[in-house]
Amino acid sequence: MAAFLASLPPPLLRALALDWLHQARPDQLPPPWEDDWTTWAVIGGRGCGKTRTGAEWVDALARGDPAFTDVRDVMIEGPSGLLGLPERGSRPRWSPSRRRVEWANGAVASAFSAEEPDSLRGPQFGAAWSDEIAKWRRPDAAFDMLQFGLRLGARPRNLVTTTPRPIPLIRRLIADPRCVVTKARTADNARNLAPAFLEAVVGRYAGTRLGRQELDGELIDDRADALWTREMIEAPRVAAAPDLPRIVVAVDPPASSGRSADACGIVAVGALGETAYVLADATVARASPQAWANAALALYHRLGADGLVVEVNQGGEMATAVLAQCDPAVPVTPVRATRGKYLRAEPVSLLYAQARVRHVGALPALEDELCDFGPDGLSSGASPDRLDALVWAVTHLLLAPRAEPRIRSF
Repeated sequence: MAAFLASLPPPLLRALALDWLHQARPDQLPPPWEDDWTTWAVIGGRGCGKTRTGAEWVDALARGDPAFTDVRDVMIEGPSGLLGLPERGSRPRWSPSRRRVEWANGAVASAFSAEEPDSLRGPQFGAAWSDEIAKWRRPDAAFDMLQFGLRLGARPRNLVTTTPRPIPLIRRLIADPRCVVTKARTADNARNLAPAFLEAVVGRYAGTRLGRQELDGELIDDRADALWTREMIEAPRVAAAPDLPRIVVAVDPPASSGRSADACGIVAVGALGETAYVLADATVARASPQAWANAALALYHRLGADGLVVEVNQGGEMATAVLAQCDPAVPVTPVRATRGKYLRAEPVSLLYAQARVRHVGALPALEDELCDFGPDGLSSGASPDRLDALVWAVTHLLLAPRAEPRIRSF
């Protein structure tokens, strides 16, 4: 590639440097124009390049290329906005008093505020760009009014660029079969972001609910009847655990192995006084008995835990026998469920509500399971294996009758 580029004349190299198709990531390029879509939703994290994507799409349409309240400050005059694009011939002209962007070929774009949905009554367009719809004050009213104006040309279309929030409009777009969704993370655009931002912000919030939403562009939703809420988990979260006199690794083994088997829940929890600290989630999917036993034992040794707590309803003596075979020196406490999962989980969720259970760092897969667990289980119908392991560990440490603690040596 270096030799090929060195062979090109300077004018062609300059043209390549200005060509968006050679710079854009796949998620920044629109769906094929001939496909049957009406909305392209670019959902991504902060700084992932959404605004540049929108500006390039609008500029390409205005220049005749079909492959492609912050309106002024971000979409037009911002560093990634229309006026900040690389110069390709003459730049479009922005008339603030008329709220219009005009290109030399006669193409015109009008700027509107989502705060004033009624201002969209009357005008008609061939394409529209809606930026950051998740923070619009009246998103449904403004977006719906815009759709009535998209009636020019053979294929009027709409581009949406936004960081997600669980609002009805975003859910509606994602569910719409004529909406094509592409996603991007902040990290995907790392080369164009300040290293200090990546270190301070990404490093601090990665994996948390806020980070998954604002950096990874994930739509994080809560189930109304779930036993856990995101706030119950986020508020007491800590970056590091104190010295813990008691640590256990709980194991919720599957009844079988193979492709159709449930995951083996493996969660480590420590306790200091009347507070539990969730340390790690080492759950493994579709693993053989020896594989999940080795994963649980590896976590036990890594944390210097006191023992393993193993549910024996599913595998009976097999679960404890496999662990004993892999490492007979590790103490194993078998536990048997006499109540349903929801009833077992309820006392543990109350401890979360009292801020007596704290997650150390982010455990996204476990937290998603907790916040999706209601009276009828997970909304997917899958087995809540991570949750089960967590419930056994916290119950053993804070809710079970207290036995004499085993002295830990270091």
